[in-house]
Amino acid sequence: MSWLTNFVRPKIRALVRPKRIRESLWEKCPECDQMIFHRELDERMKVCPHCEHHMFFNPEERLSHLFDDSEYETLILPSAVSDPLKFKDRKRYADRLKDARSGNTDKDAIIAAYGKLCGNPCVVCVLDFAFMAGSMGVAVGSGFLSAANVAADRRAPFVVFTASGGARMQEGALSLMQMPRTIVGLTAVKEAGLPYIVVLTNPTTGGVTASFAMLGDVTLAEPGALVGFAGPRVIEDTIRERLPDGFQRSEYLEDHGMVDRVIPRTRLRQELGVLIDLFVNKELNMSEGSLAFREELRETQAASRLVDDESSIGN
Repeated sequence: MSWLTNFVRPKIRALVRPKRIRESLWEKCPECDQMIFHRELDERMKVCPHCEHHMFFNPEERLSHLFDDSEYETLILPSAVSDPLKFKDRKRYADRLKDARSGNTDKDAIIAAYGKLCGNPCVVCVLDFAFMAGSMGVAVGSGFLSAANVAADRRAPFVVFTASGGARMQEGALSLMQMPRTIVGLTAVKEAGLPYIVVLTNPTTGGVTASFAMLGDVTLAEPGALVGFAGPRVIEDTIRERLPDGFQRSEYLEDHGMVDRVIPRTRLRQELGVLIDLFVNKELNMSEGSLAFREELRETQAASRLVDDESSIGN
């Protein structure tokens, strides 16, 4: 009976086991507490329809929405030593990595892909905040450097989406050494005459902000993204003053010149398509999607100028 119980029965159960479904068909917005049907949320790219709050968007979903026809080549990034310092706090670092990887032994907080965006080839790097808060260790630094070199070799623009809590403390000084390593990768991209575009998402802090996140030829950000080195609570406790409303949020940074534009997630693909066209195609032979978006942008800017003129006349 033990053979039937331990071997045959699990096999039969596996064959007839029903497919797993979502635990809930509804999700609550963390900002406004409204309940949103999962299909509507997926269609809106995880942006709340009630308050426009931008929720967590995993790298695979982002890449799928970004590239033409959702087709792209996932780049194979170099592996790194898992636990170089044999670090242990309340839990061993090796065990933390094992839990975060969930069976994928090569996974870390960075994914890179190559494909076409609005008809133009490009290399895109995405930091995964779900993997140990997107922290930058040796694997992330090596992956970033490898992706930058691929962009330079293939003569493709380099686009990076940041989401990180900073350097990975479990790797000590080795994690801090990744900051200059990423700059080495960017140097190769710059020397090749290729554009480097950064999209800041919530949150982007610590060593990532202090290195490659602030060195883009163009810096975009999603609405409401927290961007800074230290968090606002740490700053308030240090200077013992109350910070301005919206401090370190993307809109505040745009007003103070640290971010070029704040773009809703649903329009990021078109915006990036326009920028890459302007950088790469000197004759401005832009793709149909980019042309349509530019025309819409011109109309919006013209309407804005008209409103400003009317306001000045009224005053």
